Amino acid sequence: MTDFSLELNEDQLQIQKWVHDFAADVIRPAGREWDEREETPWPIIEEAARIGLYSFEFIANAFSDPTGLTLALVSEELCWGDAGITLSLLGTSLGVSGIVGSGTPEQIGEWVPQCFGTADDIHMAAFAVSEPDAGSDVSSLRTRAVYDEAKDEWVINGAKTWITNGGITKVPTIHVVVAAVEPELKTRGHASFIVPAGTPGVTMGQKFKKMGIRASHTAEVVFDDVRVPGSCLLGGKEKLDARLARAREGKSSRVQAAMSTFEASRPIVGAQALGIARAAYEYALDYAKERQAFGRPIIMNQAIAFKLADMKTHIDAARLLVWRACWMAATGKQFQAGEGSMSKLYAGETAVSVTEDAIQILGGAGYVREHPVEQWHRDSKIYTIFEGTSEIQRLVVARSISGLHIP
Repeated sequence: MTDFSLELNEDQLQIQKWVHDFAADVIRPAGREWDEREETPWPIIEEAARIGLYSFEFIANAFSDPTGLTLALVSEELCWGDAGITLSLLGTSLGVSGIVGSGTPEQIGEWVPQCFGTADDIHMAAFAVSEPDAGSDVSSLRTRAVYDEAKDEWVINGAKTWITNGGITKVPTIHVVVAAVEPELKTRGHASFIVPAGTPGVTMGQKFKKMGIRASHTAEVVFDDVRVPGSCLLGGKEKLDARLARAREGKSSRVQAAMSTFEASRPIVGAQALGIARAAYEYALDYAKERQAFGRPIIMNQAIAFKLADMKTHIDAARLLVWRACWMAATGKQFQAGEGSMSKLYAGETAVSVTEDAIQILGGAGYVREHPVEQWHRDSKIYTIFEGTSEIQRLVVARSISGLHIP
């Protein structure tokens, strides 16, 4: 039996340092500029593609780590640099997760490489679930997919909102869309579809101006009589028909189209929140050692020192929850108590509290743009909202530990 250890292996340490160096040298120095421009940082994406960080090969290597930790390490280091730029780099991975979570091996092999393209021909992907009236309540999706048997095509109509990379046309962008096939079955009547780049009928609606993560493109996407081949139904029609038949009979289904992706991605989102929290903690710690008040560094006051101690404790506890959930997912351990949701919940709320404490430690200096902690606080708030609000995470955990369907 292998001895218990939390030490990272040599490959993980090398990847962690490589990504951290990119975050320190390329991402963080550009964070303020792209936050103010509120635009996709194409030069940084191109540089990441050039060195292989934004690529199918890299993400495949990260997903294949038997410990499940590599993608979490990468996410934390990138967000230590800047969360908005990170989401521009990792937003494609959410679409990839939708394909991997629901697709056949053949679909995964065909479409995942196309989500990234090459260094000379960059592609992107988006995962389109949320709608104006269906955010936390995924069962209320109105986007419909109707099968045209004569042509073996699916016809998709509806509108999605809050979509990372949604509707981008500057580069070929694949949309992975969750739609209702049989609305009366609620979530059990949903299916996921690949909408290839350039498909007629796909248009971008409003591009949102956000409080934080401004370098990440977030927009509405409209699907108007969008036709995709039958082969673009993830998992295939035979599997869908069997699942719908079980649902009509009242039998439970293990996998739901959107939930299977969220289950896999929530710990990684928690790791992103960790990166923001760590950046703010380190900055506040350095500031507290240097800033003089009443003839001594402010860290010599227990009010400041204890706050920093709490910040570090919460960050390390959050990391352990994230690593546990990633390890459980990678090794096939069943989540018994909503461990994936726990990790995202705790890490997201830790990021918000730590960045707020960092502002408080810096005082007035923390409230102005001369220092980055105000931006990090704005960036952190989304981590208690997207990929499932904190309230939804608590509901998942409560249902898991009680065995009851708490409304």
